[in-house]
Amino acid sequence: MASITLKGNSIETIGNLPKNGTKATDFSLVATDLSVKNLGDFNGSKLILNIFPSVDTGTCATSVREFNKKAANLENTKVLCISRDLPFAQGRFCGAEGIENVIMLSDFADGQFGKDYGLEITTGPLAGLHSRSIVIIDENGNVTYTEQVNETVDEPNYEAALKAL
Repeated sequence: MASITLKGNSIETIGNLPKNGTKATDFSLVATDLSVKNLGDFNGSKLILNIFPSVDTGTCATSVREFNKKAANLENTKVLCISRDLPFAQGRFCGAEGIENVIMLSDFADGQFGKDYGLEITTGPLAGLHSRSIVIIDENGNVTYTEQVNETVDEPNYEAALKAL
C-alpha cells in the first residue's frame, strides 16, 4: 500500500507500482472504439502508461495534452492514457481537444488494471479510481521506470519519464 495525498489530505492505494526490471503484467482495457486491448497488442514498442483518475479534471487533461504533444516525435513508442472513465468520455475529450498521438484506454469494467498495477485508490473521495502514475515498459515487456505522483493534483515528471525511454 502506498500513501499519497489529495490536496494535502492523506489517501492510500491498494499496493505499490511494479518494480523496475520486472515483467509488465498483462492487461485487458477498452479502447474508445470499444475494442479490447492487451499488453501483447503493443509487442515490440516502448510504452508510456500515463495513468490518472479522470480525464475530466484539469491535471489529468493536461497530462494527456502534454503526452500527445511529446508523443508525436517519439520513435517506436506508444503513449497509453489509462483511467476508469468510460470510453465514450475519453473519445469525446480527444475529439474536442484534437488529441491524435495517444491511445486512450479504459479500465471501467472491473478496475482490474488498477488492482494489478497496485495503483487503485482505496481511501478518500477518489476511492476506486487510479492514482496519477507513470509506468514505462520497454519493447521486451519489462518495466523500466515508474512514478506515482505524491500529490494527486500535481502533474507527473514528463522529462524524467521521457528520459527513461
